[in-house]
Formats: sequence, C-alpha cells, structure tokens
Amino acid sequence: MTTLRIVMTTPDSGPGPGGAAADAPEGPERRDRFGRGRRVDALALLSFVALAFWVTARLWLDPRNGVRDNRSDQAQFEWMMAHGARVVTHFAYPFTTDRMNVPDGVNLMANTSVLSVSLPMTPITVFFGPRTSFLLFLTFGMIATAVAWYFLFSRVLVRARGPAWLGATFCAFAPAMVSHANAHPNIVSQFVVPLIIWRTLRLAEPGRWLPNGVLLALVIVWQAFLNLEILLMTAIGLGVIVALFAVGRRDLRQRIRPFLAGLGVAALLAGALLAYPLYVQFFGPGAYQGLSRLIRGYSSDLGSFVAYSRESLAGSARTAVGLAKNPTEENSFFGWPLVILVVALVWWLRRSLLVIGLAVLGLLFTVLSLGREVIFEGRETGVPGLWALLEDLPILHSVVPTRWALAITPIVGLLLALGAERVRTLAVRHPVARPEIRFAALTVFAMALLPLLPTPLPATHLDPVPRFVTSGAWRPYVEGGRSVVTLPLPDTNYAEPLRWAAVTGLDMRLARGYFLGPDDRPHAEERGAALFTAPPRPTSSFFTVIRRTGAVPPITPQARVNAVDDLRFWRAGVVVLAPQKHADTLRRGMTELTGIRPVSTGGVWIWDVRPLTD
Repeated sequence: MTTLRIVMTTPDSGPGPGGAAADAPEGPERRDRFGRGRRVDALALLSFVALAFWVTARLWLDPRNGVRDNRSDQAQFEWMMAHGARVVTHFAYPFTTDRMNVPDGVNLMANTSVLSVSLPMTPITVFFGPRTSFLLFLTFGMIATAVAWYFLFSRVLVRARGPAWLGATFCAFAPAMVSHANAHPNIVSQFVVPLIIWRTLRLAEPGRWLPNGVLLALVIVWQAFLNLEILLMTAIGLGVIVALFAVGRRDLRQRIRPFLAGLGVAALLAGALLAYPLYVQFFGPGAYQGLSRLIRGYSSDLGSFVAYSRESLAGSARTAVGLAKNPTEENSFFGWPLVILVVALVWWLRRSLLVIGLAVLGLLFTVLSLGREVIFEGRETGVPGLWALLEDLPILHSVVPTRWALAITPIVGLLLALGAERVRTLAVRHPVARPEIRFAALTVFAMALLPLLPTPLPATHLDPVPRFVTSGAWRPYVEGGRSVVTLPLPDTNYAEPLRWAAVTGLDMRLARGYFLGPDDRPHAEERGAALFTAPPRPTSSFFTVIRRTGAVPPITPQARVNAVDDLRFWRAGVVVLAPQKHADTLRRGMTELTGIRPVSTGGVWIWDVRPLTD
C-alpha cells in the first residue's frame, strides 16, 4: 500500500528525493546518496539519448534520407514546421492558411499543426531547414518523453530510479512509439503527458489550489497544440483513476475541496485559452464533421496484442502482416511474453488500488481499440465492439479506434516500474535470498522485454527538391496571388510538393495538398466528413488516373474545358512536373489537355498557363 500513499501525496512530501528526507541534516552519507542518485539520472538520460538516435540513425547518417514507410506524413510535418516559422517571421495567422489548397485554404486547427513545437523551433527551421527541424522534433521528442516519464516515476509515483528507468524506457520506446516514429513526431512526443499527470496530482495539495490549477491549465494548453487525441486519452485515463481513488480511499476525501477548486481553475483557464482555437477547429472554414466511416474502421486486430511489430528485435514485416493497417499504426503489438508478465504483475500487485485502476483502464482502452467489430488475425468474428456505440459521438467521431491502444503503453510502463520496485523491496527485506530474487526477476523481465528492443527505422532516399524551386525561378509565375499546380496534384499518395513549399518558407502557394478537409460535394456519401485532400475535381482526377495506371484517359473537348476551368479555379500560374514514375505519360496528358508545349528548366517540366487563366 506504500505506492498508493505516495501517489496521492505531493512530490514535496514523504520520503525519497525531494521529500521530507530532503530536510534532514547534511552528512557524508546523504551527500553520497545524493551523488549516486545524480549519476543514475545522468546514465538514464544518456540511455534515452542513445536509444532515440539509434531509432533515427539512418535519418541522421544521410541527409538525403527520409522515413521509408510514411513519406507523405514527413512532407506534411516539414510543411507544418515551415508554417510555425512563418507565423513568427511573417506574423501569419496560425490557425488557418492560404498557402495550400488555393483558393479555399486549410483549417490547420483541424489538422496536426503542432504549433507548441513549430513556433519555438523557428530559428532552427529558418537557418537549417524544415527537414532538420522535423528530425530534431522527432528525435528529441522521444528523448523528452522518456525524461518526463522518468521524472514522474522516480520523483512521484515509484520513487526509485532503477524501476523508474525501466518504466520510462518502455513508455518512450515501446513498439507502438517506434511505429509512430515513422513520421508522427506529434505522437511520439508525449513529454507533456507526465507533466499533466504530475500537476493533476498536485491539485490535492492544501492551500495551493490557485497556482496548481493555473499550472495544470498551461500544460493542458501546451498538449492541445501538440496533439488533441493524446490529450483526450490522458483526460479519460486520469478521470478513471481519480474517480477510483475517490471511491476507494476514504482518507483522501478530505483533499477533495482543494482538488476540485484547482480542477475548476484549470478547466476555466484552459477553456478560455482554447475557446477560440477550438471554435476555429470545429466551426471555422475548412472544418469537418469527423473522420470518414472507412478511417473510423481502422481498429486493432485482437491477434496483434501477442504479436511482434516489424520494428521490434523479434519482429519483422512477416510477423505484423495483416495485423495493422500500415507500419505507422502498430499500436497494440506487445508480444505474448509481455502480455503474460503484465497479467502476472496485476495479479501479484492486486492489493494496490492503483494497479487495479491501471488494469481497468488498460482493459477499457483495449476494448475501445478493437473498433466496431472484433477482428482476429485479419478475419471478422461477427462480435460487436464497444466502439460501435460510441464512434458517432461528437469528438469521438474524429478518433481512429486503433489509437486507443496507444494509451496502453504508459499503463504497461507504470506496471513494469511498480513490479520492479516490488522486487527491489523484496530483495531488501530478504537479504539471504537477494541473489535468487534478482536473478529470477531479471530473467523474467528480460524474456518479456528484450524481444521488443527497437530497431532503426527503415529509410529511403527522398526525391531532391528541384532547382526550379530552390533557385526561386517559380516566383515570376505566381505574382498576383497565383498558385503552383504540380503533376499529379498533391494528396495522401503524392505529398512531395509540400516539401518544396516548406523549403521556400511557404512563399510557394500550392493548389490542393495533403491535409484533412471536409467533403463538401453535394452528393457525397458522407457529406462533411474528412477527406485526406480537397474534394476531387475533373483535372485532379484525370492526373490521378495517369499516376495510378500509367495511361492517358480519353481526352474529350469537355475534358479540355474542365482543365481550363480547374486551372482558373486554382488561380494557376505555372504547372510543374518533376521526375517520377509515369512522368512521360503525365507530360503528354497535360500537353494534350491544354495545347501548351512544356519547357524543361531547373530539373522539371513547366507549363506557363497564365494565358489560360488571365
């Protein structure tokens, strides 16, 4: 029960670092213990740095490299980093943009704008480029996440550095986190979550409800501009744990008044600070009404929980095939030894109310992640899931169900830390059996965790940004607010033009793009739901067919009229074709559509379409 007492006290009370023992008189023994603790902290930090650079090694070693399995999202995040820099350097409006999807623009609050990171990283983006800022965001996001969990575990929840290191390492480098390191820096950067938990626990501190509420509100806002999906999961998890403790621990009810007062302050202040951005997100131009039903069907396969992800030491593409929608969404791959260990830890520590709460929460997130129908090893079972009752609710209709499994990772990390701390306590209490206890525990933990060690992310050479872009030769064509049209037009499958725009500091305005926006077509099956680009137009669909098939569709007089109408709609000044698969066919299609012969310059083919759009 010691753990429960520590959890519900403040970090400045009780024994351990920063607690009552800190007021003890200085002495050689205390100074030596303090020094050893600092050395352990330094070693923990070095291990986190080493692991993060190990995972991203191939991206750092070759400046031409990008993530192999998610090039489109890397391009989008490089664009987002450039947007944050533009907000600072050009005082651009932060929540929507006219730099993409001309003329309609994009609602960036309804996308992953990551303003809480892109704004402070402006100097790096400006001086070293958006790829560097993206890579730093990705790498140091993992490091900061591990450090934050280590702080929370070692100073607040567990109060022992070794177990805290074990739990924090899992929280930051578990298979789900390494999977999302494939160009999802906003998801692997969960360093604010431990701070939210810490500040929530501090709300019960007598006499400090106002400052504690303000500090909680600030970290909530910080996370809101990093990833709202993670914030929602954190809020649900904390709500369940706090409610369980309020019911199960009578001795804590005396602290309910300062806790509720601080929580009220946090809710009011965070609500005030986020009211306008959230209004823009849900009701502003470019807002959408949830994800499409197809995307809301992305769930965790029940068989994936005991399988190994492709980026684990024991895993490969073969072990993960058919169990996840793509390499970036392997959220529930824990391997059967760890599943058995977690079940055993819950049973062993079942007298702890915290452990029971974590078990309930983990089960809840597991059930939610299974989606509207339980899938087992790629096959439909016909068993309905809890998510079927919830997926159409406001806010929840914007959640991809498989990502509920992401929230299981920190739960497992804390259970590992608590289990390791219990082992340490047993070894201290039974010195005669200490070697056997440690050997048995080390064997069990190693069997469960060594197969999950991360491997370096697979990388691939990115297409170089054309000289036509880097030299600024495109600028005369876009004077007067015109846009650049690329072939094919950018979408979820071809997002390279976003990297081009990012290199220009977003001076280059793009027709269409890769983003989440509403399907506002009059006869759309799910009108208002999110698409991963703008609704198709005849000419964008024409070039999508060429890119997919390598053949030019029949060109009719109506197709030529549509092409001119679409170029005028996009306010096009120039059409650009970079080297790529089916480039010759794309060039022939554009030439036959417009009657304009292209010019080769700066490593690309261009069509000056200003005569058609004036």
